[in-house]
Amino acid sequence: MEVRASAVDGRPVAGISGESIIQQIKASGIEFVVSVPDITTSEGLLRPLAAGTAPKLVRICKEDEGVAICAGLAHTQKRSLLLIQQTGLLDSINAIRGVAVEYSLPICMMVGLLEKEVGIRPRQSKRYGVRIVEPILDAMGIAYEEIEEQSDVAKIGPAIDRAYAQSKPIVMLIGQRPTAS
Repeated sequence: MEVRASAVDGRPVAGISGESIIQQIKASGIEFVVSVPDITTSEGLLRPLAAGTAPKLVRICKEDEGVAICAGLAHTQKRSLLLIQQTGLLDSINAIRGVAVEYSLPICMMVGLLEKEVGIRPRQSKRYGVRIVEPILDAMGIAYEEIEEQSDVAKIGPAIDRAYAQSKPIVMLIGQRPTAS
């Protein structure tokens, strides 16, 4: 496991294993991962998912298209995960509001925080586009989990299960690039 130079509470922050994230996704019953290419998660998550057979990877052109696809899958009792970065989340706010929030659908989103500094909470990021994500989710009443280090990966399965049990959207904020191992 790669150890990053930044620290949380004075301790080094280890990298996140993409393989362990994929294991959590599979264990939670996700059948489809809907995604656009994403710099933050492409090497550690998107590439391994594309090489595998399960869950099925559905490539899309726009993130709001992914919200609609995940909504349709939810209506057919199929579990899905929308894999995007925060720029796409911000671009899709109206679709998320209209589909996931207003219709109380379990749209599960894994959002890579592009250029977020490792070991820095999103709200403290120097990057405006990262810093505003959590306040926007709070304003929309959308639950989220921060996945900043390897120990946080264990939050993924329960978050997905909670979204489906409560029929509500959830966002998992990926705070650093997952490694391919």
